Amino acid sequence: MALERSDVEKIAHLARLGLNDADLPQTTATLNSILGLIDAMQAVDTEGVEPLAHPLEATQRLRADVVSETNQREAYQAIAPAVENGLYLVPKVIE
Repeated sequence: MALERSDVEKIAHLARLGLNDADLPQTTATLNSILGLIDAMQAVDTEGVEPLAHPLEATQRLRADVVSETNQREAYQAIAPAVENGLYLVPKVIE
């Protein structure tokens, strides 16, 4: 499927793209090459090929879930204006 200049003008109008007359030949060629690539990819026989979740089938390395810092809640809340039962108290901003 090859696009003509009039097709590209219609597409540009629908997409609200302001293409100059000088840009139309290059844009037409670019769109035709993209459509050619799509046609080539659709022509590939993929019968019997299972889809991949990841091209490398790699698993993500995760760090161990261990505590790395000491609890400093009291030190952090010592400078807070209002604290109750380990929670910061803030003024109500929505009525």
